[in-house]
Amino acid sequence: MTRILYIEDDADIGKLCEDDLAERGYIVHWLKSGEEALSFEENVEIIILDVMLPGLDGFTVGQRLKQRYPHTPILMLSARSSVDDKLYGLQFADDYLTKPFHPDELAARIEVLLRRIGQITESDLEIAHLKINLHQNQILDRRTNQEILLTGKQFRIFMYFLRHPNQILSKEQIYEAVWGEAFIVGDKSVMVHIRHIREKIEERPGFPKIIETIRGLGYRVRQ
Repeated sequence: MTRILYIEDDADIGKLCEDDLAERGYIVHWLKSGEEALSFEENVEIIILDVMLPGLDGFTVGQRLKQRYPHTPILMLSARSSVDDKLYGLQFADDYLTKPFHPDELAARIEVLLRRIGQITESDLEIAHLKINLHQNQILDRRTNQEILLTGKQFRIFMYFLRHPNQILSKEQIYEAVWGEAFIVGDKSVMVHIRHIREKIEERPGFPKIIETIRGLGYRVRQ
Protein backbone atom coordinates (compact mmCIF):
# COMPACT_ATOMS: atom_id res chain seq x y z
CA MET A 1 0.00 0.00 0.00
CA THR A 2 1.21 3.50 -0.83
CA ARG A 3 2.35 5.51 2.18
CA ILE A 4 1.87 9.27 2.25
CA LEU A 5 3.51 11.81 4.53
CA TYR A 6 0.95 14.62 4.87
CA ILE A 7 1.90 17.88 6.63
CA GLU A 8 -1.06 20.18 7.30
CA ASP A 9 -1.81 22.28 10.40
CA ASP A 10 -5.46 23.03 9.56
CA ALA A 11 -7.45 20.42 11.50
CA ASP A 12 -10.54 20.51 9.27
CA ILE A 13 -8.67 20.26 5.96
CA GLY A 14 -6.30 17.69 7.40
CA LYS A 15 -9.08 15.44 8.67
CA LEU A 16 -10.98 15.69 5.37
CA CYS A 17 -7.92 14.77 3.30
CA GLU A 18 -6.77 12.04 5.67
CA ASP A 19 -10.17 10.34 5.66
CA ASP A 20 -10.58 10.65 1.89
CA LEU A 21 -7.12 9.29 1.11
CA ALA A 22 -7.54 6.45 3.61
CA GLU A 23 -10.79 5.48 1.87
CA ARG A 24 -8.86 5.35 -1.41
CA GLY A 25 -6.46 2.84 0.11
CA TYR A 26 -3.52 5.02 1.07
CA ILE A 27 -1.67 4.85 4.39
CA VAL A 28 -1.54 8.45 5.62
CA HIS A 29 0.92 9.79 8.21
CA TRP A 30 -0.61 13.16 9.10
CA LEU A 31 1.69 15.63 10.88
CA LYS A 32 0.86 19.19 11.84
CA SER A 33 4.20 21.03 11.75
CA GLY A 34 7.39 21.22 9.76
CA GLU A 35 9.45 20.28 12.78
CA GLU A 36 7.52 17.01 13.09
CA ALA A 37 8.05 16.32 9.40
CA LEU A 38 11.80 16.83 9.62
CA SER A 39 12.06 14.39 12.52
CA PHE A 40 9.87 11.79 10.77
CA GLU A 41 11.99 8.81 9.74
CA GLU A 42 9.67 6.25 8.11
CA ASN A 43 9.82 5.62 4.37
CA VAL A 44 6.98 7.03 2.27
CA GLU A 45 6.19 7.09 -1.44
CA ILE A 46 4.94 10.69 -1.64
CA ILE A 47 4.94 13.86 0.48
CA ILE A 48 2.01 16.30 0.59
CA LEU A 49 3.07 19.57 2.18
CA ASP A 50 1.14 22.71 3.06
CA VAL A 51 2.99 26.00 2.61
CA MET A 52 1.52 27.89 5.58
CA LEU A 53 2.74 26.03 8.65
CA PRO A 54 3.49 27.15 12.21
CA GLY A 55 7.20 27.60 12.79
CA LEU A 56 9.12 26.51 9.72
CA ASP A 57 7.20 27.34 6.54
CA GLY A 58 6.44 24.71 3.91
CA PHE A 59 8.98 26.06 1.43
CA THR A 60 11.82 25.62 3.93
CA VAL A 61 10.57 22.20 5.01
CA GLY A 62 10.10 21.07 1.42
CA GLN A 63 13.63 22.04 0.42
CA ARG A 64 15.09 20.11 3.34
CA LEU A 65 12.93 17.06 2.70
CA LYS A 66 13.88 17.04 -0.98
CA GLN A 67 17.56 17.13 0.00
CA ARG A 68 16.99 14.12 2.25
CA TYR A 69 14.68 12.20 -0.13
CA PRO A 70 15.60 13.36 -3.67
CA HIS A 71 13.47 10.71 -5.41
CA THR A 72 10.30 11.15 -3.32
CA PRO A 73 7.75 13.39 -5.08
CA ILE A 74 6.52 16.43 -3.14
CA LEU A 75 3.09 17.96 -3.77
CA MET A 76 2.74 21.48 -2.35
CA LEU A 77 -0.63 22.75 -1.12
CA SER A 78 -1.26 26.45 -0.64
CA ALA A 79 -3.86 29.19 -0.66
CA ARG A 80 -1.09 31.39 -2.10
CA SER A 81 -1.81 31.33 -5.82
CA SER A 82 0.61 33.94 -7.18
CA VAL A 83 2.85 32.91 -10.04
CA ASP A 84 5.95 33.79 -7.98
CA ASP A 85 4.89 31.45 -5.15
CA LYS A 86 4.21 28.62 -7.58
CA LEU A 87 7.51 29.08 -9.41
CA TYR A 88 9.39 29.19 -6.11
CA GLY A 89 7.69 26.02 -4.89
CA LEU A 90 8.30 24.19 -8.16
CA GLN A 91 12.05 24.78 -7.90
CA PHE A 92 12.12 21.78 -5.55
CA ALA A 93 8.58 20.37 -5.47
CA ASP A 94 7.07 18.16 -8.17
CA ASP A 95 3.59 19.71 -8.23
CA TYR A 96 1.70 22.65 -6.69
CA LEU A 97 -2.02 22.55 -5.92
CA THR A 98 -3.88 25.72 -4.95
CA LYS A 99 -6.47 25.74 -2.16
CA PRO A 100 -9.39 25.28 -2.12
CA PHE A 101 -9.34 22.02 -4.05
CA HIS A 102 -11.64 19.03 -4.48
CA PRO A 103 -10.44 15.72 -2.97
CA ASP A 104 -10.77 14.12 -6.41
CA GLU A 105 -8.24 16.57 -7.82
CA LEU A 106 -5.79 15.88 -4.98
CA ALA A 107 -6.15 12.13 -5.60
CA ALA A 108 -5.61 12.63 -9.33
CA ARG A 109 -2.45 14.67 -8.75
CA ILE A 110 -1.12 11.96 -6.43
CA GLU A 111 -1.75 9.26 -9.02
CA VAL A 112 0.08 11.25 -11.71
CA LEU A 113 3.11 11.76 -9.46
CA LEU A 114 3.20 8.10 -8.48
CA ARG A 115 3.03 7.04 -12.13
CA ARG A 116 5.80 9.46 -13.00
CA ILE A 117 8.13 8.30 -10.24
CA GLY A 118 7.28 4.70 -11.06
CA GLN A 119 8.32 5.20 -14.67
CA ILE A 120 11.58 6.78 -13.56
CA THR A 121 12.51 4.17 -10.99
CA GLU A 122 11.46 1.07 -12.92
CA SER A 123 14.68 1.16 -14.89
CA ASP A 124 18.09 2.78 -14.68
CA LEU A 125 18.74 6.06 -16.41
CA GLU A 126 21.43 6.21 -19.06
CA ILE A 127 23.03 9.49 -20.07
CA ALA A 128 26.03 9.35 -22.39
CA HIS A 129 28.41 6.82 -20.78
CA LEU A 130 26.68 7.05 -17.38
CA LYS A 131 24.26 4.54 -15.87
CA ILE A 132 22.36 5.90 -12.87
CA ASN A 133 20.68 3.47 -10.48
CA LEU A 134 18.10 5.54 -8.64
CA HIS A 135 17.26 2.75 -6.21
CA GLN A 136 20.82 2.56 -4.93
CA ASN A 137 21.85 6.19 -5.54
CA GLN A 138 24.67 4.83 -7.67
CA ILE A 139 26.37 6.21 -10.77
CA LEU A 140 28.37 3.84 -12.96
CA ASP A 141 30.66 4.45 -15.90
CA ARG A 142 29.30 1.96 -18.47
CA ARG A 143 32.64 1.81 -20.27
CA THR A 144 34.49 0.46 -17.22
CA ASN A 145 31.57 -0.60 -14.98
CA GLN A 146 33.27 1.42 -12.24
CA GLU A 147 31.26 3.43 -9.72
CA ILE A 148 31.61 7.21 -9.82
CA LEU A 149 31.56 8.63 -6.30
CA LEU A 150 30.10 12.07 -5.74
CA THR A 151 30.00 13.97 -2.46
CA GLY A 152 26.60 14.62 -0.87
CA LYS A 153 26.28 18.12 -2.34
CA GLN A 154 27.53 16.98 -5.74
CA PHE A 155 25.03 14.13 -5.82
CA ARG A 156 22.11 16.39 -4.83
CA ILE A 157 23.04 18.86 -7.57
CA PHE A 158 23.20 16.09 -10.15
CA MET A 159 19.86 14.65 -8.99
CA TYR A 160 18.33 18.13 -9.24
CA PHE A 161 19.34 18.19 -12.90
CA LEU A 162 17.81 14.73 -13.41
CA ARG A 163 14.52 15.86 -11.85
CA HIS A 164 14.43 18.76 -14.32
CA PRO A 165 15.59 17.16 -17.58
CA ASN A 166 16.26 19.43 -20.56
CA GLN A 167 15.55 22.53 -18.47
CA ILE A 168 18.00 25.41 -18.17
CA LEU A 169 18.63 25.90 -14.45
CA SER A 170 20.20 29.07 -13.10
CA LYS A 171 22.84 29.16 -10.36
CA GLU A 172 20.22 30.75 -8.13
CA GLN A 173 17.72 27.91 -8.66
CA ILE A 174 20.33 25.24 -8.04
CA TYR A 175 21.72 26.91 -4.93
CA GLU A 176 18.35 27.55 -3.31
CA ALA A 177 17.11 24.03 -4.09
CA VAL A 178 20.22 22.21 -2.86
CA TRP A 179 21.48 24.44 -0.06
CA GLY A 180 18.00 25.49 1.07
CA GLU A 181 19.13 29.10 1.51
CA ALA A 182 18.75 32.35 -0.39
CA PHE A 183 21.36 32.83 -3.10
CA ILE A 184 23.86 35.65 -2.55
CA VAL A 185 24.98 37.41 -5.71
CA GLY A 186 28.59 36.57 -6.46
CA ASP A 187 28.59 33.25 -4.61
CA LYS A 188 30.61 30.72 -6.63
CA SER A 189 29.59 27.56 -4.72
CA VAL A 190 27.45 26.16 -7.54
CA MET A 191 30.08 26.86 -10.18
CA VAL A 192 32.80 25.17 -8.10
CA HIS A 193 30.65 22.11 -7.35
CA ILE A 194 29.67 21.70 -11.00
CA ARG A 195 33.32 21.90 -12.02
CA HIS A 196 34.13 19.08 -9.59
CA ILE A 197 31.14 17.02 -10.82
CA ARG A 198 32.34 17.42 -14.40
CA GLU A 199 35.82 16.26 -13.41
CA LYS A 200 34.22 13.00 -12.24
CA ILE A 201 31.54 12.33 -14.87
CA GLU A 202 32.64 13.97 -18.13
CA GLU A 203 34.94 12.33 -20.66
CA ARG A 204 36.54 15.71 -21.31
CA PRO A 205 35.69 18.05 -18.39
CA GLY A 206 36.93 21.06 -20.33
CA PHE A 207 34.42 20.28 -23.08
CA PRO A 208 31.39 18.99 -21.13
CA LYS A 209 28.61 17.13 -22.91
CA ILE A 210 26.53 15.94 -19.94
CA ILE A 211 26.20 19.15 -17.91
CA GLU A 212 26.00 21.85 -20.54
CA THR A 213 26.71 25.51 -19.85
CA ILE A 214 24.11 27.82 -21.37
CA ARG A 215 25.96 31.10 -21.43
CA GLY A 216 24.27 33.85 -19.49
CA LEU A 217 21.48 31.57 -18.25
CA GLY A 218 22.79 28.56 -16.36
CA TYR A 219 23.21 24.82 -16.92
CA ARG A 220 21.29 21.98 -18.48
CA VAL A 221 21.38 18.15 -18.59
CA ARG A 222 19.73 16.64 -21.65
CA GLN A 223 17.87 13.32 -21.39
